[in-house]
Amino acid sequence: MCGIVCYVGTKQAKPILLNGLKQLEYRGYDSAGIAIQRGTRVVRYRSVGKIEELERKLHDVTLPGNTGIAHTRWATHGEPSEHNAHPHTDQEKKVFVIHNGIIENFHTIKKKLEKDGIVFGSDTDTEVLAHLIAINFDGDLAEAVRKTMAQVEGTFGMAVLHKNVPDQIVVARRGSPLIIGISEDGHLAASDISAMVRYTDKVVHIEDNELAVLTRDDFSISTAQATLIKRDTERVEWTAEDAELNGFPHYMLKEIYEQPDTIRNAMRGRIELGEGVPKLGGIVPVWDKLKESRHLVIVGCGTSYYAGCVGRYIFERLTEIDVEVELASEFRYRKLNFPPNTFILALSQSGETADTLAAIREAKRKGANLLGIVNVVGSSISRETDAGVYNHAGPEIGVASTKIFTSQLTILTLLALLLGRHQNLSLTEGVTAIRALQALPEQVKQVLAQAHHIEAIAEKYHKYNNWLFLGRKYNFPIAMEGALKLKEISYIHAEGYAAGEMKHGPIALVSPNMPTVAIAPMDEMYEKMISNIQEIKSRRGPVIAIISRGDEKIREMVDEVIEIPCTLDYLYPILVVVPCQLLAYYCARFLGRDIDKPRNLAKSVTVE
Repeated sequence: MCGIVCYVGTKQAKPILLNGLKQLEYRGYDSAGIAIQRGTRVVRYRSVGKIEELERKLHDVTLPGNTGIAHTRWATHGEPSEHNAHPHTDQEKKVFVIHNGIIENFHTIKKKLEKDGIVFGSDTDTEVLAHLIAINFDGDLAEAVRKTMAQVEGTFGMAVLHKNVPDQIVVARRGSPLIIGISEDGHLAASDISAMVRYTDKVVHIEDNELAVLTRDDFSISTAQATLIKRDTERVEWTAEDAELNGFPHYMLKEIYEQPDTIRNAMRGRIELGEGVPKLGGIVPVWDKLKESRHLVIVGCGTSYYAGCVGRYIFERLTEIDVEVELASEFRYRKLNFPPNTFILALSQSGETADTLAAIREAKRKGANLLGIVNVVGSSISRETDAGVYNHAGPEIGVASTKIFTSQLTILTLLALLLGRHQNLSLTEGVTAIRALQALPEQVKQVLAQAHHIEAIAEKYHKYNNWLFLGRKYNFPIAMEGALKLKEISYIHAEGYAAGEMKHGPIALVSPNMPTVAIAPMDEMYEKMISNIQEIKSRRGPVIAIISRGDEKIREMVDEVIEIPCTLDYLYPILVVVPCQLLAYYCARFLGRDIDKPRNLAKSVTVE
């Protein structure tokens, strides 16, 4: 949600900022703006809609200047409009601010400032920052920002220019990510590495309640109490080319096709076939505690939550651990009572999901141990957990998560297998599991080879307004994830259900006008799924079945089939979700949807 990119250096700021904004489009936004500084002159342009609208405004405008800030806004306070777009400024137009997050006490501050005669030009919470910084400014911009941080409540990642302080940007963070980029020609700051990776692979993360001063030649980080901090740089492990389409029409399709590699990368260097035991170096710091733990709570939002639901079944199959799965957005509001040595496992692609961060912070206050599975190195969750595992999947740009989901399932399986082998899981079972995991990348390729067949099914059914997705046990969460994918990018109403619940209400919806995707591989729930399919067919409901290769029994009773290779029961979710992803993608394409940037959604949800 929202995006920040800043630059101060020797090059022209405008092209760097515009390119950075384009790299942040996947985060979700409804307006954009830019401010460029040259000496004591600052010019600002804002627009509603896509970044192309901002570019159109700037097409014939010369904006010389080596310092600038730019922003994509996702509306929270105030409708999408030019006057609500960032950057915001004070009455004298000396301070220019861009901001991610929510200022919770903005209404109180705004009322007080209005009593003092200040006139507001927007409906946003962000504008109070500009006015406060202007009031607090006494020649030292960093100090003005520091004083303002003490006056506001809520979350922020902000960047500030001042007309009277050329060639300097001050950035600050509380609860919303900000990263400094170090290049040969200057310094950058952004809410996401993708905005900077074209210009540098060296970054420094800003922690909560810290601010940084960026100039052409240097940067400094300090706390809200003005204590200087020295922090090492980190190397970004992917390149700008990794975030390009590379011939695909959409990032979502590209990322679906990257899954053989991302599954392989999730296992790379982590497999010990002979002993049937994975190696997960990231959990070594807590291993002694973890292997003795008998209680695990998995927290996540959206697709990550569904990955956790699959993970619960896998842990129950391979370990002696009691596992709960919780929506992170609800978890912190419950009365938490953890058994001794409980571990909380946070799942998040970005590592910045606000609800998941809040959940682990609350769990830590209650004495739990913290683990994370995240894709972004150096992200907030990776820094706030005691240990964890990186996906190493490269950037995921499409809003609808695909490759991170299957990567998460792979890592959850490795973690369960590791713990299981230190409990009651035999060597034979461990070796069998690892062999099956190693076969998955090629098996996913076999599923992807059916893309044209799945496309034809989507063409036939994309005009239906309501769908059901059904699965049992390991594949019940995949039914929910499949329905979510269809909703997210095609805007078709879809529901994911445990197939055994059909008779308890949802079967009332079945009709010739509602397709059902039945996830029915040859696992231990196979015969039960056949009964559910028959219930739907007897009511003339169209059925698209995802089945194991060679299954003629189900093929004869349904309208469409998509075949997947055979694997272990608890690994089927990694294979069956791929046809669900492709069905959603092709339905959305036939409906003409904006697949990579679906309406109202953001890739990284950094506010509650």
